[in-house]
Amino acid sequence: RSYSSSVDSARQNLASSFVNGFINTGFGKDKLLMVEEGNKWLYKNKEHGMLSATASIGLILLWDVDGGLTQIDKYLYAREDWIKSGALLACGIVNTGVRNECDPALALLSDYVLHSSNVMRLGAIFGLGLAYAGSNRTDVIQLLLPVFADSKSNMEVIGVTALAVGMIAVGSCNGDVTSTILQTLMEKSATDFKDCFAKYLPLGIGLCYLGKQDAAEATIAALEVIPEPFRQTATTLVEICAYAGTGNVLKIQQLLHICSEHYEAEKEPEKKDKKKDDKKEEESKEDTPLDLSGQQAIAVLGLGLISMSEDIGSEMMYRTLGHLMRYCEPVIRRAVPLALALTSVSNPKLNLLDTLSKFSHDSDAEVAQNAIFGLGMIGAGTNNARLAATLRQLAQYHAKDQNNLFMVRIAQGLVHLGKGTLTLNPFHSDRQLMSPVAMAGLMSVLVAMLDVKTTILGKSHYLLYGLSTAMQPRML
Repeated sequence: RSYSSSVDSARQNLASSFVNGFINTGFGKDKLLMVEEGNKWLYKNKEHGMLSATASIGLILLWDVDGGLTQIDKYLYAREDWIKSGALLACGIVNTGVRNECDPALALLSDYVLHSSNVMRLGAIFGLGLAYAGSNRTDVIQLLLPVFADSKSNMEVIGVTALAVGMIAVGSCNGDVTSTILQTLMEKSATDFKDCFAKYLPLGIGLCYLGKQDAAEATIAALEVIPEPFRQTATTLVEICAYAGTGNVLKIQQLLHICSEHYEAEKEPEKKDKKKDDKKEEESKEDTPLDLSGQQAIAVLGLGLISMSEDIGSEMMYRTLGHLMRYCEPVIRRAVPLALALTSVSNPKLNLLDTLSKFSHDSDAEVAQNAIFGLGMIGAGTNNARLAATLRQLAQYHAKDQNNLFMVRIAQGLVHLGKGTLTLNPFHSDRQLMSPVAMAGLMSVLVAMLDVKTTILGKSHYLLYGLSTAMQPRML
């Protein structure tokens, strides 16, 4: 212990920034950043770490538009682009869920959306997405859409922009957003689809149709032009968003069917949707078999997403996911903890706690990391004593493994979210009403968790701030 505490690891500092942000969410003061030496802490983080560390100020000042923006302002003049970008994201986080006729977020962030540096773009675009989530404001959407066609935008910027416009237009079936993202998808090459941010393009479309069921069918049909394996991933992602929280049994059967397929490199895959893909499957069989494992991970998430709206569905899903965990491929197993967590956000049931803590000792690193994050999600803002103890044990168990330890710290921060005064639960009045904005925030983070090594544990950990749209006071 003594040795490790003397080494100021950038990864540990980054974890501390997140934990500090989550614990002091909405309190307006903390011991790290709001003090005299607050700037020093930012420089203890590596480049991309600075972005998230600065953005955590936005969490601490959550919803305090008048007082908060003046305190963030000084970071907009920093030397490093990372800090400036973090400050832009912080401005967006502060305005999350707040309607203000002055539109401070739009005024501050609009100049940076097409900035020459992609780092600055990320903060501004994601910030706008969080600040105007659910507002379906035409002016904000029109500001963001040109980013897709801009030659400077890399895949990360395009993915985050798709997520941002999806959050702004959540559940609105906005035609401008869906057609622009579709157009972008059609122009991308096969290598672009291998990028972990490619998934955010269909997610942006899916968020537009969140919970709207049949309304998404025309768009799903339009997605058929994308090249295979990504086509299946995209259509499944839009479909699960369209049926989010509906408890639709037929969709759940369809998703379970997707999960039952086995894709191994040597064998040729069985035909999937026999009606639709007959000809296409024949063509692709000549070259190499399709690897549709990406679609399976999405399908597992969809199981949790569709069945989360009622108790009986969630209990049945608990059993079904247990079967998937035992008998399925690694890709599916990695998504199971996330689906389990989604059925019971901010509601730490004992059977879920036990199951997830069992998975958090799994031999597959990604299963363990997702299970640890799942523990944080089901206990978010509950201060659950048993869960806190579990996480402390996990921290000792994973003391040697930087990545797992980072996840444990994030989960600890989530459990004590806002010192136990906040919740991430997207449902209101006993699962009668689903908040689409909160659901969009949770989905943005869960899709990132499917590629945990390259996103949350890589350089894109700022995606965790997507949770800020789902934060609401518990008691009100």
